[in-house]
Amino acid sequence: MKLGFVGTGAITEAVVTGLMKSRTDISSVIVSPRSAHAAFRLAEMFPLVRVGVDNQDVVDSADIVFLAVRPQIAEEVVKQLRFRQQQQVVSFIAAVQIEALAGWIGAPVTITRTIPLPFVAELRGATAIYPPNEQVAELFSSLGTAVQAENLKQYDLFGAASALMATYFGLLETSAHWLEAEGMSYDQASLYLKQLFGGLSHVTDASKEQSFEAMASEFSTKGGLNEQVFTEFTGNGGTKALTLALDSVLKRIEQS
Repeated sequence: MKLGFVGTGAITEAVVTGLMKSRTDISSVIVSPRSAHAAFRLAEMFPLVRVGVDNQDVVDSADIVFLAVRPQIAEEVVKQLRFRQQQQVVSFIAAVQIEALAGWIGAPVTITRTIPLPFVAELRGATAIYPPNEQVAELFSSLGTAVQAENLKQYDLFGAASALMATYFGLLETSAHWLEAEGMSYDQASLYLKQLFGGLSHVTDASKEQSFEAMASEFSTKGGLNEQVFTEFTGNGGTKALTLALDSVLKRIEQS
């Protein structure tokens, strides 16, 4: 299997790193020279990786081409490339529909959209895929969990959910600064919160059949401190603000 990546940013680096850890059936990986520092770092780390002469070299050398460029320049980059008939194309490009990509490519290829996240470098997390494609799903299942969306609406919902990452870290940062303001050092607060939420992440991963509501109940004593924080968070508009933000980002995704 020969893989090519047009665009060598953080997500490409994460995907390639994960694949090099998990697969033995990849004969070569070619990455574009754009973001040269990341491209040459990958080539130095993994013998199967080489840096292409240009983006067309990547397309010409690959069975599966991954498009990992920013949405703002995607049309300009893709229109310059010549793809082979029936070539497999996997898009990481956020908010660009398959119909638009097909028009830019101008050749009968198979296009699949995916939302890989940085954790795939450590073979963790879920990658959303649309439309369902068994070959692509099998590849991404090596990097954690592959989730195939049944329709475009479901795929867009996965995209909205993936936008929660900054909010997660923002919650931790707010908590760390509160602890610091109360007299704890920021480093100590950060260490404690990382361990606390890391433990909760492990519990979440291990409780596949348990709802989040059930887990919240399990970790909250009736009338206790955990219940109090969530009640006050909800009462002060926390959950409403989150729901409104998700509604807003979904609307943005659907209108793109």
